[in-house]
Amino acid sequence: MYTATLTDLKNPPFLIDFSADGQTLNGEPFAWDLVKLSAQTFHILHQNRSYTAEVLELNAADKTVSLKINGHIYHVQLKDRFDLLLEKMGMSTLASTKINELKAPMPGLIVGISVQPGDVVNKGDSLLILEAMKMENMLKAPGEATIKTIRVGKGDRVEKGQVLVEFL
Repeated sequence: MYTATLTDLKNPPFLIDFSADGQTLNGEPFAWDLVKLSAQTFHILHQNRSYTAEVLELNAADKTVSLKINGHIYHVQLKDRFDLLLEKMGMSTLASTKINELKAPMPGLIVGISVQPGDVVNKGDSLLILEAMKMENMLKAPGEATIKTIRVGKGDRVEKGQVLVEFL
């Protein structure tokens, strides 16, 4: 499930679910006809209305998209189920402040470590893989930093809030 927020409209966020059973928008069935015209341009038919959509900018690290739909520009913030879970847990504001350490967002098992002390990382770089609830969650760097210490090893069990990585 994905949620998208149109930042320049006064509307609440809407939830889009793409699954094998079909698509829903805020829990209601949603049908559209989408045709790719070029690498960034699409033609959309929805409820007998025609739309031309162009992807102006896609930032995968920030999960933002700028779209031009029928001449109007929209800035969209995307959130996947993990972003929604972190937000629900009160951990969505981590990236907006300077962080000296990375803590476990939930209990789990460290199944992969992608960095070493002394490595310089950028926002969005993979640091660790935490397995929780039978799913692998990639923990990413909250900003540009240098790894000071890694306080866990592969195979370690961790608790929510436990410090995993310290930054300089």
